[in-house]
Amino acid sequence: MNTLWKFLQYGYLIVAVIFFIESIITWKDNQKKALLMLSFSIFILLIFFLKRYFRKKIEKRNKQ
Repeated sequence: MNTLWKFLQYGYLIVAVIFFIESIITWKDNQKKALLMLSFSIFILLIFFLKRYFRKKIEKRNKQ
């Protein structure tokens, strides 16, 4: 199960990159929408790093 979560974790990065690219593309046409997508991208990156931190913390605790 842990290996599944390790791979699913990178799905967050893929979604964040998609939102970031979409915000760059729509910046010229609709800046409000682009800022919203950029904020989603930053939020998803934050979730990625937090989940990775807690997963590693739990793995370290389980090894002891």
